[in-house]
Amino acid sequence: MTTNNHPHSLPSSTDVLRIQLPNGITVLARANYSSPSVTLSGYLEVGALFDPPDRLGLAEFTSLALMRGTAAYSFDQIFDLLETAGASFGYNGGTHTTGFGGKALAEDLPLLLHLLNETLRSPTFPAEEIERLRAQILTHLAIQAQDTAEIASLTFDQIVYAGHPYSQPEEGTPETVNRITRQDLVDFHQRNYGPRGMVIAVVGAIEPQRAVDLVAEQLGDWRNPAQPAPIQLPPVTPLKQQVSRYITLAGKSQADLIIGAPGPKRRDPAYYAAALGNSILGQFGMYGRIGDVVRERNGLAYYAYSSLSGGIGPGPWYIAAGTDPQNSERAVELIIQEIRRFTQELVDPDELADSQANFIGHLPLSLESNSGVAAALINLERYELDLDFYLRFADLVNSVTREEILEVARRCLNPDRLGIAIAGPRRKFEAASQKQKTEGR
Repeated sequence: MTTNNHPHSLPSSTDVLRIQLPNGITVLARANYSSPSVTLSGYLEVGALFDPPDRLGLAEFTSLALMRGTAAYSFDQIFDLLETAGASFGYNGGTHTTGFGGKALAEDLPLLLHLLNETLRSPTFPAEEIERLRAQILTHLAIQAQDTAEIASLTFDQIVYAGHPYSQPEEGTPETVNRITRQDLVDFHQRNYGPRGMVIAVVGAIEPQRAVDLVAEQLGDWRNPAQPAPIQLPPVTPLKQQVSRYITLAGKSQADLIIGAPGPKRRDPAYYAAALGNSILGQFGMYGRIGDVVRERNGLAYYAYSSLSGGIGPGPWYIAAGTDPQNSERAVELIIQEIRRFTQELVDPDELADSQANFIGHLPLSLESNSGVAAALINLERYELDLDFYLRFADLVNSVTREEILEVARRCLNPDRLGIAIAGPRRKFEAASQKQKTEGR
């Protein structure tokens, strides 16, 4: 392995050190001496999939509570340490994993790792801090409940993932969050947090072996014999017909809609065909075909784009748009027409070539910062890719054919079996119907 003095080169086995510690922690380290800073990033194999049905949001709550106090430090002391060093560090919850990340001068990497060790292994979950955190979570949920885009997204998940863990909100509901006790947090942490499957990336002005040694000093002796295995997802049951749901939120002036279905997993061989197809459908340029038809040519949306969320499981492939409520149904019609065309015709060769060039050109730009490289290294482990994956990326992208895009589009985006979720104000015909009922009584 050589020392990396070219931060814009693609990470590979020549400049990335990958070591798995005896307790199961995988460490990835890459040097970049173009700045004196370092980025620490990673995840543990515990997430919302571990939430009990009556305690939805428990994994998220636990991850946010880790920084609220440890055996050695109070909440204020933790942030005083970070502020004094000009550093940052924190956690975030997810469906499959709990993530963490921070930045500091390279000389302060030991501090970040010390705080990672403290917060992971000896959080105290102070009662007063837990109640403050609960209030913040409930406030966020209350705000979310009045956000048409958020409600459309939650409703969409309930439609296309009915009966599947992906249908459940990671942050829980006001009812389930209020039900969570301090002891629930303590028990969840003791039972589920452990080193097996944990991944840590360190990128910046530090020699890679030194970074690995520092991680081992702090976390190499961590064990949790009770740590459960990752939860295996059940299959998703595809919709047998188109399913639509309109959620009414009083006092809103905009309707937000989401249309789509489960897409391929990140490890699916068809993922890159889907990713390039998604770029053509609703990303490239002014948001692809969807942006052109719905927003530019017909003026029916404030925004319109498509998104592919391929991950460990079959994340959604959807089109989102924000419209005047009077235009939402027409926007849905146009989007479904465009999806139908997308699943019936080969994409234009120029469309594919442009998206391929965009993908290949974007990769080095995403690796210009330590944070970008750390995220790229984390993805290698998350999706079981080898260290030289990014060297093959251009060939992989350029090998995708128009026929492969059509095939994966037909598999995932059947226009007659889509989930459609819309959240907005009461529609005029609903208001008129309600008026008639009232006058008839």
